[in-house]
Amino acid sequence: MKTKEANQAVDLTICKKFIMRNIIIMAALFSILGRLMGAEDKPAFEVAPIYKDMRNLSLKLNEKDFPDLKDKPVFAVLMESGFVESSYTLAAAFDGAASLYYWNGGGLIGSGEHANVRPESLKVVKMAEKYLKHMRKVDTFPIVKPGITTFYIVTGDGVFSYTAKEDDLGEQRDKKLSNLFHQCHSLITQMRIADEKRQAEQDGAGQPASRTESKSDGDENPNPEAEGRSR
Repeated sequence: MKTKEANQAVDLTICKKFIMRNIIIMAALFSILGRLMGAEDKPAFEVAPIYKDMRNLSLKLNEKDFPDLKDKPVFAVLMESGFVESSYTLAAAFDGAASLYYWNGGGLIGSGEHANVRPESLKVVKMAEKYLKHMRKVDTFPIVKPGITTFYIVTGDGVFSYTAKEDDLGEQRDKKLSNLFHQCHSLITQMRIADEKRQAEQDGAGQPASRTESKSDGDENPNPEAEGRSR
């Protein structure tokens, strides 16, 4: 009798293990299917179509459309940070151009023309070369999730990416790309200084504002220096 009960207990244990294994396998399959169908790429908030368009322009830089890119090790660097209901993308290009795109369609465009901005933008691009070794090649570019920062480095060999928690980068717990993170925020600081100076000059001259920053109606743009980190 005891032997029979022992055998039943063993059979029950094996059955439970079999069920658990099937649950794990099914969970993995659903996870894979979710990725294939784009379920995990859905952003936590709605973004303006122009935001997607502008970031795609930077992500798809190529030598065919821009001959000046020939032999350049890095075409552009993008840093994206996500918050609960917003995100922004910083784009620094090989020629010193710099732009900041907000999820709601606003942004700072063409900031690289300012003397204090261009050197910082070029520094971001130069620094990015040595960080390629920490990145993986990607061909999809999902909207960044809250609390996360993603880097994209655009090259002639494709786009390479690295993702980490924004706090880890800001607090330098992430030893791989923290320095690039802080250099990107130095660039953002200079972009804001240049924009504020230009606005003050326009206000002093009594000219109507012709701002490089465009805003969506009724929406507030995220402040990367406040919501993110500029340490």
